[in-house]
Amino acid sequence: MFEEVWRAYEENELSHSAAHHLMAIHSLRKETGYARVSDIAKHLNITKGSVSTAMKLLKERGYVGEDHNRFLELTEKGIKVVTDTESTRLVMQRFLVEALGMDEDDAMIDACKVEHLISSETRSRLKWFLNELFSDKKCARCFMQDLKSSDREKFNNEQEAMEAN
Repeated sequence: MFEEVWRAYEENELSHSAAHHLMAIHSLRKETGYARVSDIAKHLNITKGSVSTAMKLLKERGYVGEDHNRFLELTEKGIKVVTDTESTRLVMQRFLVEALGMDEDDAMIDACKVEHLISSETRSRLKWFLNELFSDKKCARCFMQDLKSSDREKFNNEQEAMEAN
């Protein structure tokens, strides 16, 4: 079973890096109205050559196109990847901070790691779960209050002690 899981992960059409290239195009077009290879390279702090290689693949796969000025733009397929990726990151980050009490910066880093790994079904169910968890329903409010009042620090110390042994 485990071998099937990691092989399925390797079969993802887009790598973590490719998704970040798409997110860079989206961000740059929002900020400046255009995106060029040099802009993406600067935004991601990588070489223009690596961006050019990535753009070729993303164009071939239908995620990126060019506008009438030959600036890079996302296709509908590319926009969907960006929307899903950002949505997943925000859901995961909220879960890590508000439900698990993690530090904002650590939660942001871990959410970024996870954003490309979970399926759209998991993302959808997690969003639903968090909407219920953070709702104004009495049972949800009581659960969150109990969760926040529980001794997380004691749990963390016990975990560290177990890992040290």
